[in-house]
Amino acid sequence: MNINWANVFDWMQIFKCFIVGGAICVIGQILIDKTKLTPARILVIFVTTGAVLGGLGIYKYLVDFAGAGATVPLTGFGYNLAKGTIEGVQQQGLIGAFTGGVKAAAGGIAAAVFFGYIASLIAKPKMKKQ
Repeated sequence: MNINWANVFDWMQIFKCFIVGGAICVIGQILIDKTKLTPARILVIFVTTGAVLGGLGIYKYLVDFAGAGATVPLTGFGYNLAKGTIEGVQQQGLIGAFTGGVKAAAGGIAAAVFFGYIASLIAKPKMKKQ
């Protein structure tokens, strides 16, 4: 059976995903290399930026453009939290503000805990020099 891979993959979408996801990673690497920010602070900045842009409705355009290139990085996690919170408030009112984000991001939270635990077993953490 011959498969025409050109018809299976949307190469332009893959390219956009790669460019946007790569650009987010480049920004993170620049922050690590050129500032004294710790990786934990950069993580918080990325998640907060995604949440704020998601809450303002701006990040949705990036998700529509780049797909997984915008949803997989940490900014996408923040966007997912904001999106879930907004949907939770619309469906459940005030209680949705507390539960909506967690429900929307449950898969990401579980994966972060699991893979963080695995990484802690394998890696030898080092403190960043001040």
